[in-house]
Amino acid sequence: MMRIRDIIKKECIIEDLISTDSKREILVELSSFLFKGQYSFNEETVIATLMNRENLGSTGIGDGIAIPHGKLEGLDQLLLLFGRSRRGVDFHAMDGKPVHLFFLLVAPENSEGRHLRALAKISRMLKDAAFRKKLLDARSKDELFEVIAEKDKSD
Repeated sequence: MMRIRDIIKKECIIEDLISTDSKREILVELSSFLFKGQYSFNEETVIATLMNRENLGSTGIGDGIAIPHGKLEGLDQLLLLFGRSRRGVDFHAMDGKPVHLFFLLVAPENSEGRHLRALAKISRMLKDAAFRKKLLDARSKDELFEVIAEKDKSD
């Protein structure tokens, strides 16, 4: 069974996103973890991959949610990053409303099944309005992580 807490790390949670101007800007901020430390992916490669996916159709699915995703050559595991924007970002969501909750999923080039299962699990979790509210109301990175882990356990 797919477990979100197995692919998200506390250091991959941004409790207050700063970016407000563009999809590209928010994707750069969200994926900043991938540009340093253990992964050190080229920023332009990552952003181009994510923007290419956005060009197929917005990953802003409505209800204040976006799940940008893409596959990266040289990645050996699924990575999930979470970011929250209190002000909201125009991410061209399907319902035309600002996005506040972002789950960014990056996957290895050859991970079709796990990648799709992770997307489906995240989507299912986010259908719960009470869960979305808890994410919006959480006061710290630790609390955000706990809200996600708790929902993951019960879903």
